[in-house]
Amino acid sequence: MNQDPWNLQALLDPVVEAMGYELLGIEFQGRGVHGVLRLYIDKEGGINLDDCSAVSHQVSGVLDVEDPVPGKYSLEVSSPGLDRPLFREQHFEKYLGHQAKIRMAAPMGGQKNFKGHLKELCEGGVVLKLESGTEVSLLFTDIDQARLVPKL
Repeated sequence: MNQDPWNLQALLDPVVEAMGYELLGIEFQGRGVHGVLRLYIDKEGGINLDDCSAVSHQVSGVLDVEDPVPGKYSLEVSSPGLDRPLFREQHFEKYLGHQAKIRMAAPMGGQKNFKGHLKELCEGGVVLKLESGTEVSLLFTDIDQARLVPKL
C-alpha cells in the first residue's frame, strides 16, 4: 500500500490536521511527464468543495516551498467518496465486515484482483472472505490498492 514514494504523508499530515481534517492517504498517478498528486481528506460530517479548496491552497504553499515531488504534476484534493480508499491498517480495521476490492501489486496464486468482505486483521495483513466463501490472507505490503465497495 505504498502510494507515497516521497513520504508526503509525514510532511502534510500536520498541515492538514491543523486545519481540522484527517489526511486519509495520498496517491500519485504518473501520466507521461505530467502526473496527478491526489490527497484524500475527511472530517466528521463529511467533506465539501470549500474544504477541498482550502486544503489545496494550504498544501500547495507547502509543496511549493519544500518541492518534494520531482517533475510536473497537478494537485487534487478529494473526499474519500463512497468507494473510500483504504490506505492504513486502521482503515481496514475500521471497516471490518464491509465489502472491499483489493488489487495486489503482483499476482497471488495467478490472481491480482480480489473482492470480498473484510473479515479480520491478521499478522501484517487482512483476511478477505471472497464471494465463493473462500478466505484469503493478503499482506498489506503486497496490496497495491484497496477500496470499499459502495452499498447501493
